[in-house]
Amino acid sequence: MSDGFTPPADFTTRPTLTGTFGMAASTHWIATGVAQAMLERGGNAFDAVVAGGFALHLVEPHLNGPGGDLVGIFATADAPVTPRVLMGQGPAPAGATIEHFRSEGLDLVPGAGGLAAAIPGAVDAWLLLLRDHGRMPLADVLSPTIEYARTGVPLSASAAATLGRVAGLFRDHWPSSAELWLPDGAMPADGDVVRYHAYARLLEGLVDAAAPAADRAVAIDAARAFWAETVGREAAAFLATPHRHSDGADHAAVIRASDVTAFRASFEEAVTVRFRGRTVAKAGVWTQGPALLEALAVLDGLPDEKLDPSRPEGAHTIVETLKLALADRDAFFGDGVDASVLLTPPYVSARRDQIGAEASRAWRPGAPAGVRGFHPPLVIGDQTDEDDSLGVGEPTVAPTGQTRGDTCHIDVVDRWGNIVAVTPSGGWLQSSPTIPALGFCLGTRLQMTWLDGAAPSALRPGARPRTTLTPTLVLTDDSAMAIGTPGGDQQDQWQLPALLRMLVGGYTPQQAIDAPALHTTAFIDSFWPRTWTPAGVVVERRIGVDVIDGLRARGHDVAVSGDWSLGRLCAVGVDRRTGRLWAAANPRGMLGYAAGR
Repeated sequence: MSDGFTPPADFTTRPTLTGTFGMAASTHWIATGVAQAMLERGGNAFDAVVAGGFALHLVEPHLNGPGGDLVGIFATADAPVTPRVLMGQGPAPAGATIEHFRSEGLDLVPGAGGLAAAIPGAVDAWLLLLRDHGRMPLADVLSPTIEYARTGVPLSASAAATLGRVAGLFRDHWPSSAELWLPDGAMPADGDVVRYHAYARLLEGLVDAAAPAADRAVAIDAARAFWAETVGREAAAFLATPHRHSDGADHAAVIRASDVTAFRASFEEAVTVRFRGRTVAKAGVWTQGPALLEALAVLDGLPDEKLDPSRPEGAHTIVETLKLALADRDAFFGDGVDASVLLTPPYVSARRDQIGAEASRAWRPGAPAGVRGFHPPLVIGDQTDEDDSLGVGEPTVAPTGQTRGDTCHIDVVDRWGNIVAVTPSGGWLQSSPTIPALGFCLGTRLQMTWLDGAAPSALRPGARPRTTLTPTLVLTDDSAMAIGTPGGDQQDQWQLPALLRMLVGGYTPQQAIDAPALHTTAFIDSFWPRTWTPAGVVVERRIGVDVIDGLRARGHDVAVSGDWSLGRLCAVGVDRRTGRLWAAANPRGMLGYAAGR
């Protein structure tokens, strides 16, 4: 335990699980159970995470869906341990041009509706990971989800609440969504069983497409082709009819079958920094992940006492560091951009020197080598001192952490030392109208692009929107940790305090996940309508009066959220010297669980 850190609470909401066989942690207990079942049947971490990932489509349909996207990061048991990225973020369709969106009378990409759909990438990415790193047949991995889709799963309270908020939209404008989610016009309630017959048929089609091939890789590729052809055909045909979008107007989607069939998920090299003797690995600047790396690099040059989120000075330092890193994200990150200079020691040192004793109220990207980045419009958002309102996030996460939709996460580690973290998202049931033949909708990830060609994250056909999905690996020569959380722009912000508490403060994983969280809102929101709240900070109430008053005394505009309202972190890890595995999961919302032995 670092002398510079506040000791953890004497209790945790649950233990950090330990064992030697296998561990899974996710944002929903059913997905965790499905993943652990694959391990028990002899599968490895990749079989397990794929099985759990498909289950998440059913159990958290307001947080992710088959028509969405994902980012994963993993390391196999092979030496040397090398982090790799699973790229499941589809790009903009060929018809998604700035000129077309402007001709539709738009200044921003809408936050809901098929016009905002990127090419769906999640399912192809899951299948690619299974093909290259799993060992089980596709039919076995999909069998739990097919069974749940046929027999039904209980609707969570948060999913039911989401349906309550969008019921009017469904009834008035999206009848196909009303037919699926409001059967006979009735509003489903917490615990009601929901069945997904169309999606079950589609998954059975994948299994049938794979069945004739004796070679496992060929079989899975046949399933991938069936998926792309079917989804592309049905989505393009259905969404070509104009329908209501979040700007209040009706638009037709531009996605075509050829967009979907041309997409392939892939593996990429990870971007890394060193922090306190460890390697922290993220996806590249087509995600927001390198912003966490920049923040860690800045903080690595400071003494321990300035890194404690439970003390006023530490909370202030973390918030100001995040504001600098997120400003760089908004000015410089985008698909195909080389932003490696942002992680170089001279640049990091210069940014560290910009942390002052008072809260900055300016949006302050850096100027590496004298280069000025993109300057988005600064549209002021709302935040009250006691902010329990619903706002905008992923796709509608309030500044206080309350949600109408969000994301999900799953981590798995196995007895051989394979470890993987995946953050699936998009295709939320409230994203766009349900496609009847598929039983799900497409996502709205294009809302993260700008209708300004000068932006590194401008809308461009074939370019990936700069996603907020951002799982993390932390590695040493003999250990590995996978961690992540839902939360849109807050994902790296909620991971950072937990990582600091574990890597510097000596907290156990469950202690770090349970500890009170905070984040800044002084960044350009990645989601429609893309606002910015100067000097905004949100804290869980139980962080304490000393921290809240200390932040306010330094000029921060502090919104106090509920005691257990920020973050849904999950994590797993392995000590390769001893074979010891561990797992921890977030108690907030009472759905996330870890399992293992």
